[in-house]
Amino acid sequence: MLKQSLLALAVSSFTFGAQADEWTMSAHAPDGNYHTQNAVKFAEDVALLSGGELTISVTSNSALLKRPELKRGVQRGIVPIGEVLISALGNEDPAYAADAVPLMATTFDEARALWAAAKPVYDEKLAVDGLMSLYSVPWPPQGIYMKDPVSAGSDFEGVKFRAYNASTARLAELLGAVPATIASSEISQAFSTGVISGMITSPTTGVDSQAWDFVTNYYDVKAFIPKNFVIVNKSAFDALPEKSQKAILEAAALAETRGWEMAIQTTTDATKTLSDNGITVNETPAQLAEDFKGVGATMLDEWKANAGDDATTIINAMN
Repeated sequence: MLKQSLLALAVSSFTFGAQADEWTMSAHAPDGNYHTQNAVKFAEDVALLSGGELTISVTSNSALLKRPELKRGVQRGIVPIGEVLISALGNEDPAYAADAVPLMATTFDEARALWAAAKPVYDEKLAVDGLMSLYSVPWPPQGIYMKDPVSAGSDFEGVKFRAYNASTARLAELLGAVPATIASSEISQAFSTGVISGMITSPTTGVDSQAWDFVTNYYDVKAFIPKNFVIVNKSAFDALPEKSQKAILEAAALAETRGWEMAIQTTTDATKTLSDNGITVNETPAQLAEDFKGVGATMLDEWKANAGDDATTIINAMN
């Protein structure tokens, strides 16, 4: 009922060319997550910069549209604007999976270079679908949470392992684990019921899900740095007055800069929160690091083969 009422609200507040001064935005993370906090500040900036001509109401925790539904929902006009994990679109087009290739970008500087290289490719694809990107913000580097200690890739054999997109499912398979697709909101239940006993995700998601209730080991492998981006329906954007369009673009630039700063700070803060709540934060064991190099090399080769010319374009632009 909640989802239906929220969707009704979204539809009623978004009608092409009729009422473009009130928008509803679908955000993925909970209210306390910096991605959602940044989206709320983006909406506040839009209202301020547009002089009140355009207001955006942010609905968190994928209450409006679940991750797999988000892009299509913005295309169809269920909401005019929304946030989604870029690599979640990898099933639709492998180019979108660039930032989920292990070890291709493991620092924020490398992640920023990857975003700059990939953005033109993504913008072309989004334009074909009647969409445009506004801003992108990274998650912290991805680490591994395990109920039992691990020291090498072989320790993952047969482990039920949470995946949140095709890339993390493939990573689990290459480690010998058994992937299970689990939404972030269902992590706690999945661990408590034995559906999974390990996962790869950010320190932030670990805090959001209170991972200390079900695991004791965190390995800071910095496997990759995935990003969300905010996309908008191009027809809805074009229907706005020029002042509102300019406000969105200016607010988006501010949100991108602010979001990257928040991500860097949150990585330190969230990792400390894990430790403060009893999780042992480990550096990557030497053998596991070596095994991860092999996984990363395999997945890079597979991504290059699947993404073809787009992969070549992105890699060349990074270097």
